[in-house]
Amino acid sequence: MTTTLLPAVEIETAANPDASVIWLHGLGDDGHGWSQAVPALALAPSLRIRFLFPHAPKMPVAINNGFVMPAWYDIRAANLSERADIAGVKQSQAYLDALIAREESRGVAARRIVLAGFSQGGAIALYTGLRHPQRLAAIVGLSTYLVAAESLPTEASPANRDVPIFMGHGTQDPVVRLAWAESSRDALQRAGWNVEWRVYPMEHSAVVEELVEVGRFITRALEPVSA
Repeated sequence: MTTTLLPAVEIETAANPDASVIWLHGLGDDGHGWSQAVPALALAPSLRIRFLFPHAPKMPVAINNGFVMPAWYDIRAANLSERADIAGVKQSQAYLDALIAREESRGVAARRIVLAGFSQGGAIALYTGLRHPQRLAAIVGLSTYLVAAESLPTEASPANRDVPIFMGHGTQDPVVRLAWAESSRDALQRAGWNVEWRVYPMEHSAVVEELVEVGRFITRALEPVSA
């Protein structure tokens, strides 16, 4: 499986960053779109973060009549149980693991890395983060769902059994149903993860209030612990 480094938009909030946030976009988008959300996060000025917004490779997407577009995996069906192409999910897991390794080579410890994503990107952030062998700072999943929940008991990494998770969702989302996100949240909580859950009166999108909450969550995950 390839470990090619995907191209990405990079934004540094200060010189010499000691933390990284790798943020994956949704189906049909690219890294430029979510890179514009950084100011809305209203992060603590003391944080020195490098944001990475990678661009997904292009592929045919079955649910869109085989149209070629940026995607983290093929979507084969509209229902939750058959939605994700697991081989494609694992390929994107390898892409994300390679980006994590590159950040470590640049001097950022895994414990100072947050994985985040929207929709498809959120699914990959959750899938990868829960299985990553080294402890991460946190995981953010927006308007998304848990892929292959049934495999978590055997595949989850002991290092990330207590990683904090933020999940936000729209109450009127017609693309990724609220019930799918709720069942994903419940599965994580039953397995022992601490999930910070928020809902907003929106469709398949994001609102400023949500981004502010995400910024607070990232700040708590990355701000130095007082002695």
